[in-house]
Amino acid sequence: MPQNEYIEESIKRFGRRFDHAERKRKREARKVHKDAAFAQKVHGLKAKLYNKKRHAEKIQMKKTLKMHDEKNAKQKTDDAVPEGAVPAYLLDREGQQRAKVLSNMLKQKRKEKAGKWNVPLPKVRGIAEDEMFKVVKTGKSKSKSWKRMVTKPTFVGDGFTRKPPKYERFIRPMALRYKKANVTHPELKATFQLPIIGVKKNPQSPMYTQLGVLTKGTIIEVNVAELGLVTTGGKVLWGKYAQITNNPENDGCINALLLV
Repeated sequence: MPQNEYIEESIKRFGRRFDHAERKRKREARKVHKDAAFAQKVHGLKAKLYNKKRHAEKIQMKKTLKMHDEKNAKQKTDDAVPEGAVPAYLLDREGQQRAKVLSNMLKQKRKEKAGKWNVPLPKVRGIAEDEMFKVVKTGKSKSKSWKRMVTKPTFVGDGFTRKPPKYERFIRPMALRYKKANVTHPELKATFQLPIIGVKKNPQSPMYTQLGVLTKGTIIEVNVAELGLVTTGGKVLWGKYAQITNNPENDGCINALLLV
């Protein structure tokens, strides 16, 4: 069984094939024809599922295109002085010019993307698997050792239901589950206890993100509805990202800094 991210490790050490970019481009160009051929050939239940998936993809694509649309907006120009005589009914009007502006949603997304890397803790200490997980022996004679118990604090959603113990590979103890975090607003210089919505990214590993492990440097999403933060368009912000700045397993609580 492969251990860790061996493909990524190999790419880092030895690089990719010389024709990797060209092969990738050709593969993507062929994909359209391949999908079309498959769509014509497929039938039955598989066709229904495929068409449903394609329908969802098309809707998403249309939404993205609509979001990227440029809109005409009128902007006032104070220095625009009309030449020649102006009729009396136009004297109180200000000079205007039309400008193409990107939609507000796209601006917001760009802002989020730009601010994604400006985090309080850009580097964190790596955590080994044997520190993160404890091996749980199972079976009649305790000879099987495929189960793991997470030794760090975790977050699981409200609608979380455990798998049957027989099939559960990763055990997240109830005592180490957290639902709230002490979030500090850097501009207001105030701390609020806010409910956690989800774990956005754990820098240690994508698997820890999936398991909802809360370690130092993890980006979490918190519910900021009670703070009354609004966007430039006047919409109330509901969820915002924050980065954990302490070691929750040592302190017994989660301290985080809001990313604004």
